Amino acid sequence: MRVITLAGSPRFPSRSSALLEYARDKLNTSGVEVCHWHLQNFAPEDLLYARFDSPALRTLIEQLEGADGLIIATPVYKASFSGALKTLLDLLPERALEKKVVLPLATGGTVAHLLAVDYALKPVLSALKAQEILHGVFADDSQIKDYQHKPAFSPNLHQRLDAALETFWQALHRREVNVAFPFAEQGAIHA
Repeated sequence: MRVITLAGSPRFPSRSSALLEYARDKLNTSGVEVCHWHLQNFAPEDLLYARFDSPALRTLIEQLEGADGLIIATPVYKASFSGALKTLLDLLPERALEKKVVLPLATGGTVAHLLAVDYALKPVLSALKAQEILHGVFADDSQIKDYQHKPAFSPNLHQRLDAALETFWQALHRREVNVAFPFAEQGAIHA
């Protein structure tokens, strides 16, 4: 099983990348192959000038094709997700997330940005034809105690991340079962 993690913050390290680091560690201990990407993997001019032939972009697309899921993390700025992340997502093919389970993670200065994932990021993920977009996790800055070294979170955030990762894990396994036993072959529907 393979999962892609994508850090959408223009800064590294960042609070949102700390959420991904935690998720990667959890998935790795469960035997999931995790391929990590962040905006720094892409030349800024490739993103700015929409270079669809960028080697990094082609590699990301290739890895996404073979992946079962995506965990995407972004900071929230001005009530929306990172503009640099939007630029990258705009370069992906229309069906880049087809048959993928997606878990969005976001960070922001206050809980006032809580709905940015639902109103800004999820529609873009849906447009990329994600099979299932899970309920994400939003963390305000006060819940992330350390992101410069080893990620440290408030107990509440820790619990919410663990619950979201458990849901993600279950969704990945549901997808695996659905791929192995397509609905029509299960005999659930007869004409």
